[in-house]
Amino acid sequence: MGLKRTSYRWCFGCFLLLFLMMVWVPSYGADDFYAELSIDVDSSGFVTLQGVTNYPDLLINNTPMYTIKKQGNWILNITKDTVFSDFIYELLLPKGASINYIKSSGFLRIEEHEGRLVVNGVGENETFTLIVQYQIEKLVGDTGISEKDAVSLFLIIIIVILLILLMVFYLKKRKKNRTNTVPKEDAPANDLKGLNKRQKEIITLLRGRKLPLTQTEIQKELDIPKAAVSRNIHGLEMKGLIEKEQIGMSNLIRLKKP
Repeated sequence: MGLKRTSYRWCFGCFLLLFLMMVWVPSYGADDFYAELSIDVDSSGFVTLQGVTNYPDLLINNTPMYTIKKQGNWILNITKDTVFSDFIYELLLPKGASINYIKSSGFLRIEEHEGRLVVNGVGENETFTLIVQYQIEKLVGDTGISEKDAVSLFLIIIIVILLILLMVFYLKKRKKNRTNTVPKEDAPANDLKGLNKRQKEIITLLRGRKLPLTQTEIQKELDIPKAAVSRNIHGLEMKGLIEKEQIGMSNLIRLKKP
């Protein structure tokens, strides 16, 4: 009878021990998972997970298993249903990426570093969830500039060039207008085409003095015969270059105003 009771007690003890192993041990193991991860996503959707963790098969290089592309948008989904005692991660998205939607367990912070969006997250005693929907703008070569920004920059350059050309055109036109308004008496002597030598001398003398002169004064200054002075002054008057005013017994000669 005592042996039979001992057998019952031994069976009950074994059953209780087995029950505790089934209930307690798995729970303890689940709460003991941890991860410190660096997650790098390239422009083709390949993901590299590096760092320190005791979760099996979590670390991996260049895998497309965590991303999918739908209608121009990329979706990154790293979800583990197992509870982690603590985790921390840094996610680097490709250059030119912009986030449309993000869901993460724990707390997260988004910042930018060297043209790439960086998501930092941390959590304790919860499952690991990281879902990000993003899109990538096409870049121009290795400049790191998106096509949209490149078009805007190109338009700005075109506008600046047009403004410079308009300014140059305006300054040239203004200079030309100023040249055209210079009085004829201030114009250089080399524009006296169609005049003979003595006519040119008379015009040059009047321009140099900038005052009316009598025929006698012109004759003395140029040392030419009186008849030659009268004849050439008459020719200049006919060409509309000078005008003559009689004052007493003398004729006052001046350049004709434009």
